[in-house]
Amino acid sequence: MKPEAMLELLEAVAAQLSIKVSYEPLQASVGHGGLCRVKGQYRVIIDKRAVSDERVTTLANALAGFDLEPLQMPKSVRALLRLHRQNQTRPRAA
Repeated sequence: MKPEAMLELLEAVAAQLSIKVSYEPLQASVGHGGLCRVKGQYRVIIDKRAVSDERVTTLANALAGFDLEPLQMPKSVRALLRLHRQNQTRPRAA
């Protein structure tokens, strides 16, 4: 699946979770963005200069920590989010 199509599907998952996704210019020290809480609401801020693959990775990493089981999404999106969840919980080598 093309990254642009996957990004649209991930944005739809974020909407189901009531998570706002925005694209803003970020400093290099921040990276490509990520999940934050603003006034009690979750938000994913993604660097608007990031390429599609980086946007997909940033959004998938942010969404992977949420309970996604009850949500409607294509199998390819669910598989991508599962992969990112496994990568988050894998212990890091010393």
